[in-house]
Amino acid sequence: MIAGVTEPIPAATLILFREAEGAPELLMVERARAMAFAGGALVFPGGRIDPEDEALALRLAPGDPLGAARVAALRELLEEAGVALGLAPVPDAALIARLRDRLHGGAPFGALLAEHGLSLTLDALTPFARWCPRHANMRIFDTHFFIAPAPEDARVEADGGESVRAFWGRARDILAEAEGGRASLIFPTRRNLERLARFASFAEALADARAHPIETITPWIERRDGIDYLRIPEGLGYPVTEEALADARRD
Repeated sequence: MIAGVTEPIPAATLILFREAEGAPELLMVERARAMAFAGGALVFPGGRIDPEDEALALRLAPGDPLGAARVAALRELLEEAGVALGLAPVPDAALIARLRDRLHGGAPFGALLAEHGLSLTLDALTPFARWCPRHANMRIFDTHFFIAPAPEDARVEADGGESVRAFWGRARDILAEAEGGRASLIFPTRRNLERLARFASFAEALADARAHPIETITPWIERRDGIDYLRIPEGLGYPVTEEALADARRD
């Protein structure tokens, strides 16, 4: 084990696409500044995989090694942004609000689904990447990234706790906001936005996800010409594979 590095926390993130003219829009949330991890940053909805997610995945998809990550991604999307993806029958706005309130109060996701006669479709999510930065003295997450198209007329609303804003934006526009100092992005989010900015549709993103191997990405520091760079491997679909360490936000 690297000195100062704790064991990774299993987590899942969902990149939700909404088709728009010119380029698809992605669902982003702004983390509350008080949050220990990525406070004030723009991120994709997501969070840690809970034991209840693992138990529910064993019932719904016992043979799927990513089952718990899929459950967590769908649950976090509902909790953080109020979007009910993969639920059938599709809940109305009032039921979505009740489900979110109960989840925030600690109710198990599986029990809520059973109580309201809802089923969960896990194959709505396509694996896109897996990141596990291992920086000393920082909280470490082993995160599965998924992509999916948004439900029709999906309404988004931040939960007002962990996230203070939820919005749709084109990848290139979000990157421009960060370049102009008007938004903050952690290293994995920036690299994924650069990859996503190349796509004109969800179909293109889906093809790209299927064309590249999903290997766990653990950035490393490499010194070159007197400058430290934070780097990731080539060949995994990312057009930019390094950033000056002094410019990279790593939490």
